[in-house]
Amino acid sequence: MKRVLIVVALLICAAVLGLWRSHGGVRAGLNRVVGGENSAAAAEVSDETRKTFELKPGEKVWIQGINGRVEIQTSDTKTAEVYVKRTGDNPDSLKRRQLIVEQNADGLLVRSRQVFNGVWDHLFGRDPKEEVTIKAPREIALLLRGINARVYSADINGRLEINGLNGDAQFGEIGESADLNGINGRIALGLNKVGERGLHIHGVNGGVELRLAPGLNADLTANGMNGNVKSEISDVSVEKENWTHYSARIGNGGPDIDISGVNGNVRLTRGGATAGSDQKEQSNKAAVATKAPDAKPADAKAVDAKAVDAKAADAKTAKTTK
Repeated sequence: MKRVLIVVALLICAAVLGLWRSHGGVRAGLNRVVGGENSAAAAEVSDETRKTFELKPGEKVWIQGINGRVEIQTSDTKTAEVYVKRTGDNPDSLKRRQLIVEQNADGLLVRSRQVFNGVWDHLFGRDPKEEVTIKAPREIALLLRGINARVYSADINGRLEINGLNGDAQFGEIGESADLNGINGRIALGLNKVGERGLHIHGVNGGVELRLAPGLNADLTANGMNGNVKSEISDVSVEKENWTHYSARIGNGGPDIDISGVNGNVRLTRGGATAGSDQKEQSNKAAVATKAPDAKPADAKAVDAKAVDAKAADAKTAKTTK
């Protein structure tokens, strides 16, 4: 038995020595952990990516896995200008994530994903901070997945989808349907029109504000709420059927606005534009002036887990209201 233990110990020592000699990875890691000379001398590093694409009306813009804020600026244009800045503690930090900016059959894709650079780096390395700014046409569909900071977007005339956001979300006016799921933060959204597929908001750990344009027609229902639904619009009244169920008829009624599992209040306020009218540049500027603050920084790898926590608001709400 002792011989077996000795052999195992020798193998472990050989493996550690091999790692020590290969690229200095372990030595650099140890210096970072104990605050060695190299760590103190290491300066912050960054890189930038700029690309321009031609977009067709209604084309999809996918933004996925970004460890930092995302901002979408829209106007009457046919081109999309993508700018990404990444900032890390050292060059190795930038190597931990791969940035992909490309246009394919599914639309324009801006994606960041984890790169495995060894066990030591995986355990003790730090991800870079990523900031994305896109200047795009209003005639787009916007789809966001796994974003680890706040998101801001000006007006868009297409569909909006969010799945997994660790931060506040502020949008100008949307002119189509929307699905918002798993958000650990507040939501502010303008509705110029609700498409046939409706508006669906599920699993939000924060308050929700819906700015409704004059002349908007929809039917709102809210279930599993750990908060209230309030209307600040004179001609829209909210009915409370029980502790967690609310409903409201907006205008003449129409597509569904379905809200569930919100850990916070829902406010209905009056938007500035008339439903069905063209989007205007001043509404974008007004939205810029009221951007939501940055969310508390978190590790990018925790986004999915936090999104799941947000989606679990239904269960939490049920317990709270018993």
